[in-house]
Amino acid sequence: MRQSGAMAPDGLTRAVRQRLGLGRLLPLGEASDGAWLAEKAADSVLRQAAAQVAGVGLGPLRIGLADPGTAAAPAVPPPPGALPPGPLRIEADFIATAGGEPLPHRAERLRIALREAASARLGLAVTAVDLRVTDLVEAGQEPVATTPPDEAGGDGFEEAYDDAADAGSARPEESQGGPQDGDWAARAAAAATSVAGVARLTHTLGAPVRMGDGHVQVELATAAGHRALAVAIAVRRAVAASQDGRPTVTVLVTRVE
Repeated sequence: MRQSGAMAPDGLTRAVRQRLGLGRLLPLGEASDGAWLAEKAADSVLRQAAAQVAGVGLGPLRIGLADPGTAAAPAVPPPPGALPPGPLRIEADFIATAGGEPLPHRAERLRIALREAASARLGLAVTAVDLRVTDLVEAGQEPVATTPPDEAGGDGFEEAYDDAADAGSARPEESQGGPQDGDWAARAAAAATSVAGVARLTHTLGAPVRMGDGHVQVELATAAGHRALAVAIAVRRAVAASQDGRPTVTVLVTRVE
């Protein structure tokens, strides 16, 4: 199979990823699952879960490896700059109302909500949730969650991320490196979009389907009501089966709807 849509060098891809507000590329599931999730997509889901916890308002949130020393080697080539597979840690600030339920109890409810959403809705292997209360508001006032600007550039880049991720279903020809490559690209795109739970292919970091050296990388958004990890695993199988020689497949989920 010919190489097409060559992946950018790590440094350039990392800069573009930060510019578009994707954040870290987090391992989904285990090393053998061959899937990653944009931190920005995880942030959106976790904030929805936190909004259901009364008496707290979620502030800045980051996700990273719980213990980088225990990270595993990925079973397939990862997206450039992605974190290696391993247990994850959520670190978040929150504000709370003064009085009423003891603060440690509310913090524990928030911790449980974040951990359960990370596992059930996404498939992230979160083993630790570190919380810090940063402010108290008067009783009777509902704490307002805050979403900080993207570290790499602020609100303008949030708009750029949304424009790229919402560009609609990517056409197979967008993945082509040349006319002779259209067949594999079209088959890979068709296989991926046929999987239940795939909302569309995305092209936040480049072509939605890229191939090189017997490996295919697919970038996509998952639909509401579907666990991101389950969708990614099904896409990997479908895309591999659609190609001659059954290449290895990596899936990058850039958005969860």
